[in-house]
Amino acid sequence: MSASLGGKRVLVSAGPTYEDIDPVRFIGNRSSGKMGFAVAAAAAGAGADVVLVAGPVQLPTPDGVRRIDVRSAAQLREAVLGALPADVYIGTAAVADYTPRQMAPGKIKKTGETLVLELVRTADVLAEVAAHPRRPALVVGFAAETDDVERYARGKLAAKKLDLIAANRVGVAGSGFESEDNALTVYWQDGERSLGPAPKTELARQLIQLILEKTPA
Repeated sequence: MSASLGGKRVLVSAGPTYEDIDPVRFIGNRSSGKMGFAVAAAAAGAGADVVLVAGPVQLPTPDGVRRIDVRSAAQLREAVLGALPADVYIGTAAVADYTPRQMAPGKIKKTGETLVLELVRTADVLAEVAAHPRRPALVVGFAAETDDVERYARGKLAAKKLDLIAANRVGVAGSGFESEDNALTVYWQDGERSLGPAPKTELARQLIQLILEKTPA
């Protein structure tokens, strides 16, 4: 890389969250964590002091990275806010938008033809970081969309007051969740840049290079 993150603290969140319904079942998503782990590795390779808050994934910790394992959206929020201050926050985690209002103490038995599960909104960790009194100099979000990618990504960029947002289309064969490859379009207020398609490790290096360009000295 042509520049360095030496002396910078980079906080990355990665992977899914699991929201427990009962001791047996949970609500989750298909995030593998591979993109976030690649980003953490690339940031460490650029000289940053990296803290990685990881949801429930079976991936090795990148060299030179301090890892904090979490399971739920609430635990991820606590770990991320507890790891501030940082110079850069990169929120690659696919955090659940909803969680069961109450976890059942025992396994829910199959008794009827339907089951109503009451869900409540989780905290918006990315927006909280962007509004935090110890806000990082650069806050980077991710948006995985099935359609109207730019519209939804730019809406999220503005609504959450982010500096950058990396967006990708999911549901396309060979990219996105569970794949080794991906393609991103990174948006900011007055610009955009396409990255990939490429292996997630290379894509992460390209993203970190862009973040280097955008991070205040």
